[in-house]
Amino acid sequence: MKKALAIVLALALVLGLGSAVAESKGMIYGIYKAGDQTWFIDEGAAAETAAKAAGYDFTFVDAKMSPEEYLKAIDNAIANKASGIVTCIPDQTMSQAVVDKLKEAGIPVVAADDALQDASGTKIAPWVGINAYVIGEANGAWIANYAIDNNLVSDPACGLLIMTMDTVSSCVPRAQGELAKFNELCPTFDASKIFTTDYDGTTDKGNSGAAAVFTAHPEITKWLVTGANEEGTIGALRALESAGLDKDACVVGLGAYMAKDEWKKEGTSAMKAAAYFSSDSVGKGSVAVLLDLIDGKEVKQETAVDAIEVTPETYQQVMGAAAN
Repeated sequence: MKKALAIVLALALVLGLGSAVAESKGMIYGIYKAGDQTWFIDEGAAAETAAKAAGYDFTFVDAKMSPEEYLKAIDNAIANKASGIVTCIPDQTMSQAVVDKLKEAGIPVVAADDALQDASGTKIAPWVGINAYVIGEANGAWIANYAIDNNLVSDPACGLLIMTMDTVSSCVPRAQGELAKFNELCPTFDASKIFTTDYDGTTDKGNSGAAAVFTAHPEITKWLVTGANEEGTIGALRALESAGLDKDACVVGLGAYMAKDEWKKEGTSAMKAAAYFSSDSVGKGSVAVLLDLIDGKEVKQETAVDAIEVTPETYQQVMGAAAN
């Protein structure tokens, strides 16, 4: 009797395990160019939540801004017969090769944040990201109104620094929108006091790039700063603090996921505002598009997320749990 019972229990366990395995529809990979950055950590977590809610397992991969690491991750996903991939590529010139490789393997892919595109800039895979130019305009408008309200437009000691990432297609229109809207609202601002510095998206490079501009122009003591991502503006903020220029500066971030931490510190920060857009929306949105591709449905080539400007006074209400 005991032997029979043991057999029944063993069969039940095997069947139960088989059922648990069957519950997973497959593996979705999230391969992100800078998986150690707050934005991608949060985006990946949102993507994982969406994937698991749909019955898929999820693997988060940090490509460490390395094309070699990225390609290794793509090859691993193919070898492991991934059901689909959401990805932010570290070098967009690799896009065609990656898309061709995944097409040959029969694995659908959705680009998040930075597009997968051909040499002419045309998207070659569905894309989910922020409404870059419009968000840039919002930052440009905020910083222009700050200059107007504080009588800085004609102040000879005031300069504008826009931090750029010219090799990343999703970042170029952000800076373009910032400059265009600022010039529209402050047409008499001295154009010789508008500067740019290009960086790679990291806080360290943003810091060194901004510091070089500040050092080269000691005649400017009242800086207006905005840029292509939050990390860069935080780097500039640290450079302003190191140079003792932060008291009369105005920095406007892009994302608010790091600005919120500045606003929790004691004292007044030179980070006066930030364009808040949700990594949650991009993460879940990219998986939603991918799931439709997996199911053989037609999808939009572009899905853009808008933003809202937040300040130390409004960020908690606007951002909700994301403000924590």
